[in-house]
Amino acid sequence: MASGLRRTKIVATLGPATDREGELERMIQAGVDVVRINMSHGAPEEHIARAQRVRELAEKFDHEVGVLVDLQGPKIRIARFAENKIFLEKGDKFALDNNVGKNDGNQHEVGLTYKNLPYDVKPGDMLLLDDGRLVFQVDNVEGERVNTTVIVGGTLSNNKGINLQGGGLSAAALTDKDKEDIITAAAMNADYLALSFPRSAEDVEYCRTLARQAGLNCSIVSKVERAEAVADDETLDSIILASDVIMIARGDLGVEVGDAQLPALQKKMIKRARQLNRVTITATQMMETMIENAIPTRAEVFDVANAVMDGTDAVMLSGETATGKSPSLVIETMGRICAEAEKQRSTRESTHRIDESFTAVDETIAMAAMYSANHFGVKCIAALTESGNTTLLMSRISSGIPIIALTPHLETRRKVTLFRGVYPSSVDYTGLNDEEIQDAILQKIKAFGIAKEGDLIILTRGESRGLMGGTNRMEIVKVP
Repeated sequence: MASGLRRTKIVATLGPATDREGELERMIQAGVDVVRINMSHGAPEEHIARAQRVRELAEKFDHEVGVLVDLQGPKIRIARFAENKIFLEKGDKFALDNNVGKNDGNQHEVGLTYKNLPYDVKPGDMLLLDDGRLVFQVDNVEGERVNTTVIVGGTLSNNKGINLQGGGLSAAALTDKDKEDIITAAAMNADYLALSFPRSAEDVEYCRTLARQAGLNCSIVSKVERAEAVADDETLDSIILASDVIMIARGDLGVEVGDAQLPALQKKMIKRARQLNRVTITATQMMETMIENAIPTRAEVFDVANAVMDGTDAVMLSGETATGKSPSLVIETMGRICAEAEKQRSTRESTHRIDESFTAVDETIAMAAMYSANHFGVKCIAALTESGNTTLLMSRISSGIPIIALTPHLETRRKVTLFRGVYPSSVDYTGLNDEEIQDAILQKIKAFGIAKEGDLIILTRGESRGLMGGTNRMEIVKVP
């Protein structure tokens, strides 16, 4: 891999552990690319303060870090037990009932925070609680009471989640809380906004509309975690195309479709998103044991490496950094695994769109640059970009060649932090002619340590600076 730069990006969730003195500094120095702010926990002021702190430290260390705000989505959960938890045996009868008080659950019944459940299920349906640890079969529905038989028992405690095997719960993807949190995301000028539980492209477009109404022009991440979202290729494609990024959220998705289907679905979604020029994040339990332990399990090492070799743009850490013992150590460890996996030949070869026609000039230049880079021994591609779209198109092709996104726009530099193999850098071309711009770019490349005197690089740019989608030139330049 050229110059030792890690191509796969790391998303790390903020939380109490990252608030410890000096931890955010260590995380940035360890190479975190995007921080995730989970709106399921904490107050708006707390989230805004964390985002501000990240931005300050990123500027201090001259390392762009994107901010991803993750909306909570609908809370499809049971209510609480009077004694906090119960134990259910296989064969027990148990009811989920809207008329049971929110703190009055007992050995035979519990209330619901999701009031539509009795209207969404029918006899024979399988309900999976607590990430599938317990399984109930629906016997019948009496008014607002769902009577079930326990198929897989165990301990059931307060506020555990409910999934319907095969999908079909009617909860809207965006709640009133999410709409308020979008306004908070706008206050922190988030780079990415993650939508939980979308079932259709319309859910994604609605989220984008609400973001824009709040004054937030950011990229939308669709968390694929409902069975309906992957029920057929047409639905999946429509969600991918409506989104800027898809997150393979393997927790709820695995519960709804079954764990055995997850590996094939992960590979399919990554491949399809890349074909459709969209970005992917692979998430859930990637380094889970490092919440407590100093090293990952071998299974976790394989999981991260396989996601990299599948072609994911980014791998995500949740509790590992939000509440773990050493967030920066987890990032360093994950970074090493990613970098090693990227050395494999399969991660550097691509037949992406080789048999297709291109529809735009900037797309044609992007594809030509990557083909040339992969076959001509250049050290890197330097892309002068306004929106970052040219570098996105380039990054869909597997390669070991670094792509430097040179842009005067801070928002663009933060956006490309999630693109595989793309590295942001600031450039100010105000008042410069073409030759002076080229000299400035070459100095930036030298500063990255990627190329030295006599090396070849590819330079892409547009004749009309300041024009979005205006890339129409490709040059092969020798570093002086």
